[in-house]
Amino acid sequence: MVDKNSSLFKEEKKDYSIYCGVDEAGRGPLAGALVMAGVLLLEPIEDLKDSKKLTAKKREKLYGIIKQSSKYYIYEANAQKIDQIGLSRCLKEGLSLIKKHFKDTPIIFDGNSSFGVDGIETMIKADDKIDCVKAASILAKVYRDNQMVEYSKIYPEYKFEKHKGYGTKAHLEAIAKYGYCKIHRVSFKIKLPNSENSLF
Repeated sequence: MVDKNSSLFKEEKKDYSIYCGVDEAGRGPLAGALVMAGVLLLEPIEDLKDSKKLTAKKREKLYGIIKQSSKYYIYEANAQKIDQIGLSRCLKEGLSLIKKHFKDTPIIFDGNSSFGVDGIETMIKADDKIDCVKAASILAKVYRDNQMVEYSKIYPEYKFEKHKGYGTKAHLEAIAKYGYCKIHRVSFKIKLPNSENSLF
């Protein structure tokens, strides 16, 4: 029998309502920004879930509620910055700025790495367990998705509104036909359709 005073039970006893939750969107796409959100909820919000488990309509609704019911900070690193310094350094910078913005507020970040930033607590699947991280996941995703929809109006040939910059077949085919645009991450290695050796 496990002693309830053991470290296995410490996670359950923490008051995560006093935490700033942090999550990111856009780590893996071939285009667009990396977006990180830090959220300190000022009041409980119903129906919070990991953003990936919500419909777009529900995310949009919660996005507005979260902005009204929290203190939040949004960091973004555009494609050029990602190409220049890499994703890990962007994630570290984002965490550092969020930590600085929220000062003495404890911070919990979804995942298993704090990217070298001291004083950041991490938890795998925190975006499925902790309300402030769920809220951060929604804020980051909706902010980024809306940004990609706007980019689709500038670069309609890539149809960013559909795939949000991820490496779908249609997106790769568009890159093969039109090349890169200004929001593509040119440092990301990709294999173009119908070519075994053509890597950007």
